[in-house]
Amino acid sequence: MTKKPRSPVRFSMPKLTSRVWTVWRRNLDVFTKTIFVNFFPSIFEPILYLFAFGFGLGGFVQNIGGASSYVSFLAPALVAIAVMTGSFFECTYSSFVRMYYQKTFDAIIATPVSVEEVIAGEIVWGATRATINASVVMTVVLAAMAVLGLPFSPLFILVVPLAFVGGLMFASIAMCFTAVAPNIDFFNYPSFLLVTPMTFLGNTFFPLSRLPEAGQVAVLATLPLTHVVNITRGLVLGTLDLNFLLIGIPWIAVATVVFFVLSINLMKRRLIK
Repeated sequence: MTKKPRSPVRFSMPKLTSRVWTVWRRNLDVFTKTIFVNFFPSIFEPILYLFAFGFGLGGFVQNIGGASSYVSFLAPALVAIAVMTGSFFECTYSSFVRMYYQKTFDAIIATPVSVEEVIAGEIVWGATRATINASVVMTVVLAAMAVLGLPFSPLFILVVPLAFVGGLMFASIAMCFTAVAPNIDFFNYPSFLLVTPMTFLGNTFFPLSRLPEAGQVAVLATLPLTHVVNITRGLVLGTLDLNFLLIGIPWIAVATVVFFVLSINLMKRRLIK
């Protein structure tokens, strides 16, 4: 008797229920028990950047990118970077460990929770990590700005929902890489070829206007962190640029939906056997 070949998993829109939140809650419970190991190290890096670049290099730079000081220019970018790193690394390295080594995904799928709901829960948790990280970093950088007498806008509170939406985008992108990763070392590629360029070129440490015009277009078109930085800086400093909003908000919204659906379908192809 010949074995019937397995039918391929077809691309489809995810069918999700409230069980997504059970996956999210499971990750939250683990996070609260391992907070000192998994949380605080990710917060120290942007704080280090603030002191090393903001206070060190900042003494030589004035009136950059429309900000009153280099610290004012850099501080919002560090919040945006925390959004990216918090969600991206959560849904690459951490999700891969849960999927491949701990077999957590297999255990959850054995319950009424579907594959789609497991992956959606992972992505929502990645966005939550981004929001937590960004909130803590924002508290630190705003405190530093207040001590230095640097002004900031009350609109900074809107950075919190922006962090969650941006976190969904980065978590969805990250999950696409996790879906095709043959081993955990594979994540060196997106880390160095995507995360690092975004960290340094995405209107973070120097204004986007310093790049050639073709470079500016390329960065806006290909590096999602740029849009999160632009909006975050506008909210924190009260200098929202209408052009940044008209470009950034649709870019983030479309990218989030596209990569969210794509990541779930790619993970279904990997996990359903």
